[in-house]
Amino acid sequence: MYVDASTVRRDDKSYTRYLLRESYREGKKVKHRTIANLSKCSPEEIAAIRLALRHKKDLSQLTGRSKVVSLRQGLSVGAVWLIYDMARQLGIAEALGTTRQGKLALWQVIARVIDQGSRLSAVRLAGTHAACDVLGLGKFDEDDLYGNLDWLCENQAAVEDKLFRRRAGNPGLYLYDVTSSYLEGTENELSAFGYNRDGKKGKRQIVIGLLCDESGVPISVEVFTGNTQDTRTFASQIKKVAERFGGGEVTFVGDRGMIKSEQVDELGTHGFHYITAITKPQIETLLKGGLIQMDLFDQGLAEVTGVDGIRYVLRRNPARAEEIGKSREDKLLSLRKGIDKQNEYLKEHPRAKAKTALDKLQDKCQRLKLSKWASVSAEGKEIFLSIDHGALKEEAKLDGCYVLKSDLSGEVATKETIHDRYKDLSFVESAFRSSKTVQLELRPIHVRLATRTRGHVFVVMMAYRIIQELAVRWKHLDVTVKEGIDELSTLCANEVSFNGKEQCNQIPQPRASVKRLIEAGHVQMPEVLPSKGVIVTTKKKLTSRRILN
Repeated sequence: MYVDASTVRRDDKSYTRYLLRESYREGKKVKHRTIANLSKCSPEEIAAIRLALRHKKDLSQLTGRSKVVSLRQGLSVGAVWLIYDMARQLGIAEALGTTRQGKLALWQVIARVIDQGSRLSAVRLAGTHAACDVLGLGKFDEDDLYGNLDWLCENQAAVEDKLFRRRAGNPGLYLYDVTSSYLEGTENELSAFGYNRDGKKGKRQIVIGLLCDESGVPISVEVFTGNTQDTRTFASQIKKVAERFGGGEVTFVGDRGMIKSEQVDELGTHGFHYITAITKPQIETLLKGGLIQMDLFDQGLAEVTGVDGIRYVLRRNPARAEEIGKSREDKLLSLRKGIDKQNEYLKEHPRAKAKTALDKLQDKCQRLKLSKWASVSAEGKEIFLSIDHGALKEEAKLDGCYVLKSDLSGEVATKETIHDRYKDLSFVESAFRSSKTVQLELRPIHVRLATRTRGHVFVVMMAYRIIQELAVRWKHLDVTVKEGIDELSTLCANEVSFNGKEQCNQIPQPRASVKRLIEAGHVQMPEVLPSKGVIVTTKKKLTSRRILN
């Protein structure tokens, strides 16, 4: 970094222009860029800046050399810059664009990675992190961020398309799964009661469909009303791939119950293929029809082909079988304890009615899904449990057994390939788990408008992509993404002022623990950030800055 002085003639007058510039390498070429225009600085200030540059490795020395120079701790810059650079590397920054709305959207993504929370939380975070300096943003508040969600919803398809075009080639395999997320309040335009995967009874929800490539990298996310069935979400994904992402051989991988006959027909019209799992009742139908036999599940990975050319890949997972058996035993034990408790109560309370206790236990038997082979009855004032051991044995025979279904030919995919590609769905499940943790906090959702709900979910998807990449790059460091971000947040800029006028934010040399995170992220920290002079204020009291002596 250096001060570049040049003479400019204008209207027969000569002016000296001072620019703060730095050299950087792009590939094999050395280039130069301007950090700040210092032309309005006095000669004393220019001299002070040059003095600062000579001592940039330890700016604290300047306070004893020049009275015009002051130094204080500035905003946190480590996490903001690293995530910003990651967003550039992944194409997210470019896809969002350099408009004010694009920068606000990028800050929402960065804030989501640093710390979960509402739009107000993101504004407060900008009061302690160098968001405005890094992104070149002016002052903003939570209303600006809420409005930005509308912009994100409107431009989501365009942003997704830009990110998709950065790929080296079109994926031949698309992973698709759905989840739900509950909502606070009842006024969200997309909210409805439906199958709640969060286990939040009495909560309205939305349904979210996530489309990923074969590596689990998100391609597109879509939000549906809370009562939308999984199969109904699938049609829009087929259309999306056909019109926006498709090309060449395309195979969809979906969970059991996702791809049914109607979806198979729709895939066929586009020349697409599928891999899915079938439900337990469907497995039982195949067993009764004689197409598959129970002994095939004990042969490792087995395969049969139907008369229609559809292939079925069979396997038993012993660990899963043991898990299901243990769960069944635990449920039965819980029911037995409930019966013992009710019988004890009936014995101690002569006026208690056996029918009331029986109704409670029968309801519990239904909720625990034991009613196919377990029943509860009453004789007088005593409750009894009956077990149909034949029915129990019949249910247990398929523990840990699963069957995959695909229309891919043997020349295109072996049974091992079909099995492995279905296991790739775990990438999508991992994305959903991550989006619902404290790291991203997709849920609960505190917005009301449909556009803002979709914008919020899109922010979370982009934040997840960054977290996903950081997890890969930091894997060898034995550190979680949250731990790494927290550590990076401790790297603060030094605010260098000359004669009371703030000129730049100098970034000090990071300590070893921070440096290794930066290097593992393949990120280059700048030496200085130009100050935009923007102060973001909120109702929350922010940490005061220390004067560095």
